[in-house]
Amino acid sequence: MLPQQYRLKNQKAFEATYRQRQVVSDTLLSLHIGKKKPENFSGATKIGFVVSKKLHKRATKRNRIKRLMREACRLELKNNGLKNGEKYLSLIFLPKPQAFFANFRGVQKSVQSLLEKIR
Repeated sequence: MLPQQYRLKNQKAFEATYRQRQVVSDTLLSLHIGKKKPENFSGATKIGFVVSKKLHKRATKRNRIKRLMREACRLELKNNGLKNGEKYLSLIFLPKPQAFFANFRGVQKSVQSLLEKIR
C-alpha cells in the first residue's frame, strides 16, 4: 500500500492537477502532472489513481488495475524515488483500456517509462 504521505485524496487537489493540462502517456497509462513545487516546499509529491466507469463497468476490474498501479508506484518510491516526478506537487495516473489485459510487469514498466518522460 502507498504510504499515507504520498496519497492524493482531496477533490480540489485532483481538480487543480487536471487544470494544469500537462499529460504524458504511453500505451497502457496516462499521467497528469500538477504544478511544480516551490523551492522552499518540503512536502512529498502526492500521487492519485483514477479509473472511470467508462473503462470497465465491473468494480473488481477497476480496483485490480488501481492496485497494480499503486504497487508499481510504491516500488518506484522504495527503489529510487520518483525521479523527475519529485519536482511536482501532484501526479495522477489513469489507465487506458489496454491496461486491463496487462500483467503487473507491464504496468510497472509503463509507470517507470512515464516517470522518465516527465520533463
